[in-house]
Amino acid sequence: MSNRWSRSDKATSVSYKYRFAAALLMVQGLFMEGGVFVAGVVLWALGIEQSVVGMRFQFIVPFFQEHLYLLMMMSGVFGAMRIIGAVGLARNREWGFSLSLINCVVTLALMIFLLPAGIADGVLSGTALVLILLGRHGSSPIRNMASDQAQ
Repeated sequence: MSNRWSRSDKATSVSYKYRFAAALLMVQGLFMEGGVFVAGVVLWALGIEQSVVGMRFQFIVPFFQEHLYLLMMMSGVFGAMRIIGAVGLARNREWGFSLSLINCVVTLALMIFLLPAGIADGVLSGTALVLILLGRHGSSPIRNMASDQAQ
């Protein structure tokens, strides 16, 4: 006899691929982006000049180098969105799937501007994206469009 509160239902079970992808996104959001945000707040509160901090971190885009504190604050927004998406994905929610998918794609598009630090973002987001897509589509074949239109 099934209890309405039981979690054994197939619809509520979460694929290990989604769980692993959610874990990767959570680590990325908490430590990489959240850590940068916290560091930015501390450095700003201590009154440390942006140019001094910029000597330790190098980016290929000079704008990011010149506006490092703004980049660090923006990292908090990306981190929060990534954590929210990871929680939704881990709980098997469609919005979590969509938000995580968007986060991964945007990160892969923007990582080129944040080199060399963007390499770690690309590895984590790329791996999570592959796992999310494998969890969603698995081994489903690509439909033959010509045979679908003929029917």
